[in-house]
Amino acid sequence: MINHDDALKAVASSLDRPSAARIYDYFIGGNTHYAIDRDFAEKVRARLPLMGEYCLTSRQFLGRTIRQCVREGIRQFVDVGSGLPTAGNVHEVADEARPELDTRVLYIDNEPIALAHSTLLLADTADPERHHAIAADFLQPDDLWERVKASEIIDVRQPIALVINAVMHFVKDEQNPDRLLEFYRSRLAPGSLLVLSQMTNENPVNEDERQALLDLLEYYETTTNPGFLRTMAEFERFFGGWPMLEPGLVYAPAWHPDEHTVFAGSPSESRVIGGIARKP
Repeated sequence: MINHDDALKAVASSLDRPSAARIYDYFIGGNTHYAIDRDFAEKVRARLPLMGEYCLTSRQFLGRTIRQCVREGIRQFVDVGSGLPTAGNVHEVADEARPELDTRVLYIDNEPIALAHSTLLLADTADPERHHAIAADFLQPDDLWERVKASEIIDVRQPIALVINAVMHFVKDEQNPDRLLEFYRSRLAPGSLLVLSQMTNENPVNEDERQALLDLLEYYETTTNPGFLRTMAEFERFFGGWPMLEPGLVYAPAWHPDEHTVFAGSPSESRVIGGIARKP
């Protein structure tokens, strides 16, 4: 964890380009974003009017999966690519689901700006004995896992929920995501859960939407995190053939929807797919 002064400096020095983490925060109604992020977000919204709802879908999916992980007996969470602390953080959802307050959460992000904001914002809601934020890169798995083990709040010998939510659409195939996911799956203890989601280009409703999704990728090339969309079939391999919790890999709003779920009546319009698999 960086100190408060360094965090402020990192925030101040990050305003030359839109931040994918802050753009996401803006779309889901958070407070940690700046004019450069809002301008970019509105450019995206002009091309994809439902982009905010897509991001909200991802955030809602995260909350529902964390509650399910708690019901499945998981007490440790490693949130990779966690982005900015905002409404519905993993530790907040887990604590609501477990009034015993015995869950532990490790947030991991490679963006200095995300870690900086975590340093500034987690202090308001987190228990320093159970909730940490560290810097590590999903694309550097050996180093990341060593930092998980060194965190002192995660026992890698016990089941973990490894949460990689709304991240894989920032990992291109040339970055070898198959190798990365194989590494992380191999490090998890039996009984662990793997939570994955990403935006999809599955079955666009018409040519305009197909082109809009291509335009979205072009826009994100100018941010801190260029993007890459996948179909269900292309995404399913990341679960490594592990048994899926019901209802399997689906459009996110179809995954145990509740009264707050956007797109509950038309899940395929959400552009977000996801699921949970259990390590045998």
